[in-house]
Amino acid sequence: MKKYDIVVIGTGIGGSTIATRLAKSGKNILILERGGFIPKEKDNWDPHKVMVEGKYRPKEEWLDNDGKPFKPFIHYNVGGNSKVYGAAMFRFRLSDFEKVHHYGGISPEWPVKYDVFEKYYTEAENIYSVHGLRGADPTEPPAEHPYPLPPIPYEPEIVSLAGKMEQLGLRPFPLPMGMQFPQDGSKNQPPVMLENFDGYPDPTDSKADGYSSGLRHVLDLPNVTLVTQALVTKLETDENGKRISNVIADINGEQQSFEADTVILACGAVNSAALLLKSASEKHPHGLANSSGQVGRNLMLHHNGCLVAFTKMKNRTSFQKSFGLADFYHKADNSAFPLGEIQLMGKNDPETIMSLAKDIYPEKSFDEIREMAIDFWLTAEDLPSPDNRVTLTDEGQIKVNYTRTNPEAFEKLKHKLKEVFERLGEIDPDFKDTVWNGYDLDISGMSHQNGTLRFGTDPKTSVLDVNCKAHDVDNLYVVDASFFPSCGAFNPSLTIAANALRVSEHLINTL
Repeated sequence: MKKYDIVVIGTGIGGSTIATRLAKSGKNILILERGGFIPKEKDNWDPHKVMVEGKYRPKEEWLDNDGKPFKPFIHYNVGGNSKVYGAAMFRFRLSDFEKVHHYGGISPEWPVKYDVFEKYYTEAENIYSVHGLRGADPTEPPAEHPYPLPPIPYEPEIVSLAGKMEQLGLRPFPLPMGMQFPQDGSKNQPPVMLENFDGYPDPTDSKADGYSSGLRHVLDLPNVTLVTQALVTKLETDENGKRISNVIADINGEQQSFEADTVILACGAVNSAALLLKSASEKHPHGLANSSGQVGRNLMLHHNGCLVAFTKMKNRTSFQKSFGLADFYHKADNSAFPLGEIQLMGKNDPETIMSLAKDIYPEKSFDEIREMAIDFWLTAEDLPSPDNRVTLTDEGQIKVNYTRTNPEAFEKLKHKLKEVFERLGEIDPDFKDTVWNGYDLDISGMSHQNGTLRFGTDPKTSVLDVNCKAHDVDNLYVVDASFFPSCGAFNPSLTIAANALRVSEHLINTL
C-alpha cells in the first residue's frame, strides 16, 4: 500500500489541468493513466493509419442500445483525447449556463454561472495559449482580458470566403485555437505549418493539449508521480462508505493498491461513470456515489457532423480550420429556437473525401476533388435525458443507451449553411450551384461526451455538489465533462479546463 495526498485518475484536459495546478501546492500527487505516451513518428500524420486503421485508438468495444458492439472514438494515452482534438477552445455563452428552450426540450440551468467561471476561463486560455480575437464573435460572453495571442492568420482563400460572408451580413470570426507555435515567441524561429490536424496526434507539440501545455512541466517535481499503463479497476471505501480508502489499479498485469486523502476522477464521462458503477459495494449497492440513481444518466454527445461544399473556388488551403459562424446560435430568421454553431474544420482524409465525392464526380482525381472541397463542422446542442445512460453488463462491459435529442435543430443548422452558400452564389459565380455531401457522427463519436455525473445542489437529483465533490463520498472529486448539466453547442475543452482550475482552487483552500 502506497499513500499519497492526492490521486488523479486520467490525464485528459481535466486531469492534466488539475494535476498541473495542484503540483504547485507541494502535495504528494500520484497520477494514474491507463495508456502510455503516443510515440512521435511518421504515422502520426498518416491519414490511413490514423483515420482508417485507428492506430492510436484502443481495440475496446462498447455496446449500443441493442447490445451491438461498436468501437468508440476515444484515446487512452497521456494527454487523453486532447492529444488528437481539434484544439478549438471556446468559452460557453452566457445562455449556456441558463435554462433554455429548444426544439427537443429544455436545457437546464447550471448551479454555477458564467460570472464564476470567467476568471478561470482567462487562466485556462493562458495555459493553453489560445489565439483569438475578442469582439469578433457576436455571441461571445464578456471577458475582462483579451486572448493571450492574436488569431491565426487566414490563408488567402479563407480571407476571400470570410469577406463574402460579411457582405451577406454574417459575422465569421477567427476560431479560438489552443496552439503553441514556436514562432509565437520569436520571429527568429522557423514557423511550424500544420495540415493534418483534427483527429491526428501532433509530433511538433504545437497543439496545446493536456500534456504538452500542462503536465509535462510538472513531472520533474519531486512531489509528482505519473504511472502509465495503470488501469484503475475499482475504488474501495472505508467501513462507513464515506471515504475512498483504496484505489485499485492493474499496472502491467499486476494489481496494486494506493491510498489517498483525496481522489480526483477524470477518465471521461463514460469511463468515469463506469468506474463508479464497477465500484459498487455493500454501502453503495448501486454504484459508488449513486444514492441519487443518477450515475451514468444524462449522457450528452452533441449533434456533430461534417458538411462538405464542393464549389468552383480553388481551395488550396493547408490549415483550413480558421473561422466559425455563430449567427444562428441563439435563433435564426426562420427559427425562434437555437440552432448551433458552424466551423471550418481540418480537411478530411483522402479516403473520406473521395467516398463523399465518388457519386458526384466519379471521373475526378483526388487532387481535383481536394481543391473543390470546403469542409465544415456543425454542432447543435444535445439535451440531457435520464434514458441516455451508461450501464454495465454482467461481465462488466460498458453499454451506452443513447437516442438523439434535439435533432431538428441540427437539421435546420445544415439547411442554414446551404442557404448561406445559395446567397453566396448570387454574388460570386464560384459558389453558384454548390454541391453538398457529408456525414453525421453516430454513437461512436465520443469526442464531446459529457453529463453522466452532473453537479448540482440537490443530492437527490445530482451526483456532485457545486465544487464537483461527490455528495455521497467525502474525498471524491470529478473534473472531466461528466459534471456538465447541459452542454451548449461549443467544444467543451476550455470549460473542462476552467472547471478543473476552479476545483483546484477549492481544494488548495480546503485541504
